[in-house]
Amino acid sequence: MKKLSLIYIIVLLGVISIGTSCKKPLIFSNGNLAFSKDTVVFDTVFTTIGSTTQQLKIYNRENRTVVIDEVELMGGSNSPFRINLDGLMGTNFNEIELEGKDSLFCFVEVTLNPNGGNLPMVIEDRIRFRTNGKDQYVILAAWGQDIYYHYSDLSSGDYDTNEGVWPNDKPHLIYGAAFVDSAKQLIIQQNTQIYMHKGAFLFNYKGTLIINGTKEEPVVIQGDRLEAAYDDVAGQYYGVYFKEALASTINYAEIKNGTTGIHIEGNGEQSAAPTLTIRNSKIYNHASYGILNFLGGRITAENCIVAQNGFHAFFNLAGESFDFLHCDLLGYNTGDQQTPAVAITDYYQSTVIGVTGSIRNSVIYGNIDGEIVFDTAGGGNSFLVDYCLIKRTPIGTAPLFTNIIWNQDPAFKNIAERDFTTWSTSPMINTANPAYQTQGNLDFNGISRGGTPDIGAYEF
Repeated sequence: MKKLSLIYIIVLLGVISIGTSCKKPLIFSNGNLAFSKDTVVFDTVFTTIGSTTQQLKIYNRENRTVVIDEVELMGGSNSPFRINLDGLMGTNFNEIELEGKDSLFCFVEVTLNPNGGNLPMVIEDRIRFRTNGKDQYVILAAWGQDIYYHYSDLSSGDYDTNEGVWPNDKPHLIYGAAFVDSAKQLIIQQNTQIYMHKGAFLFNYKGTLIINGTKEEPVVIQGDRLEAAYDDVAGQYYGVYFKEALASTINYAEIKNGTTGIHIEGNGEQSAAPTLTIRNSKIYNHASYGILNFLGGRITAENCIVAQNGFHAFFNLAGESFDFLHCDLLGYNTGDQQTPAVAITDYYQSTVIGVTGSIRNSVIYGNIDGEIVFDTAGGGNSFLVDYCLIKRTPIGTAPLFTNIIWNQDPAFKNIAERDFTTWSTSPMINTANPAYQTQGNLDFNGISRGGTPDIGAYEF
């Protein structure tokens, strides 16, 4: 009887062994999971607007499989954070097997609720990983900011219309469009931060837009993704659009990372006044154009830096008039396609418009040999390019080009960092015409140009 029992036990153990031989052995972890980061940080997230997705990687450094007893989002269902662990959404996960020398992904997002305040807020939570009774934590942190929210559903015609003065105590976020309607006036004060969602634009339709930044506190217009990976991504929104607008002004603005920084179409004034007068502003890293002057638009620009856009810094596409004084109109396109910094044509499809244009005391330069091109279909045009430094082969001739410094390096300090001030070797120093004066005879930095000014937006 004892012998039969012993045989039975041996057979039973053999069956168990056969049944488990295809599985890797499980062990109790010593709690030594490793993580790609100990804190997942979101900087900055606008309230009511979801964040991008951040990634956390969990590693098993052991040679054998580890069982993670529990993974818990400590804030539970009330947490503003959301986690996806290895493809599953939730706040609590149990008995997760992680094979030796393997890893799994945890994806984290956050949406913050408004707090009614003006100052940024910090929201935190934690993810707890429990293995064999030992807890390890990864901190989740988000810097949140309440906003002024502008939303237009363009498909339904439900437009967000604006007039008066935008406050500048909190950022403004535009979804769809923010409209300045016919005969209305909108003033945007210094230090106003404007963020635009994908495809959004600030649209001045037959109204007046006044942007009043200062050197110390410019108005900044950019996309609404604030992660470092988006710092230099073009095409995040459309831009600032003037459609048959009344005389508008921009002073000390920084407009970056859109599709077309400034788009002017038509002119709402009965007189010859510019549709837009822009001074002391930087317009850069747009997917298409820095400034597009289209079908009868009129623009005057002083002390402006327009650089590193996808196609042209300035494109006059049958615009009626333009006047650039002490400006940097630069190529240095960041994409594969290198195109002229300035392109001027007097027609669009079958429409031909006589163009009056001048570029004075300015620099037109970039990576290619011909940084300014003309394509004209009709008469009635009047162009003047005077006292400029230009990169162009072959060089231009009078009467279109006069007093030009051809194909000499402007000696910018740091093109990659968009520092277009110059070294002492620059041929632009003391070579501009003092008869052409900007407002107050000051440069971009508010420095007096004196008796013999420099070409471009900056005095040395």
